[in-house]
Amino acid sequence: MEASFIQTHTTDKTTRYQTFLKQFVPLIEGEKHEVSVLANTCAALKEAFGFFWVGFYLVENDNLILGPFQGSVACYSIRKGCGVCGTAWAEARTMVVPDVDQFPGHIACSSLSRSEIVVPLIAHGKVKGVLDIDSDQLDTFDDTDKEYLEEIVRILIDELYN
Repeated sequence: MEASFIQTHTTDKTTRYQTFLKQFVPLIEGEKHEVSVLANTCAALKEAFGFFWVGFYLVENDNLILGPFQGSVACYSIRKGCGVCGTAWAEARTMVVPDVDQFPGHIACSSLSRSEIVVPLIAHGKVKGVLDIDSDQLDTFDDTDKEYLEEIVRILIDELYN
């Protein structure tokens, strides 16, 4: 299946996310291979929104381990409760960070990252991993991003783990 997630020219985030969801659902529908689905999810998000860095960290033993991503080189492993990703995992909640330099214990995989949103993947009451998106601009993410990225993660959970 060929899909192209072209950036829309509208500046309205809600419209951009709604357009993305219409294309995203058919992209992953019926697919069960975790790495493949997560890899295409990263590519689709990066292509559609032009995010600086998009990726997944997956829970393995007591760490988040780098999974599929799009962007510059990243940290291999993050401990539970450390940095934005580890905190989102430990607290099982979405973290929106307007300025990563103000986040206690932020792990700087790239010095170019300025703001971040991390959404946990929770299936059967257990965090399986996190979706991590970084911006090279301050205060990029808001409640609209939170709402729609959580919806994208719900779709992933339903497709992969249910």
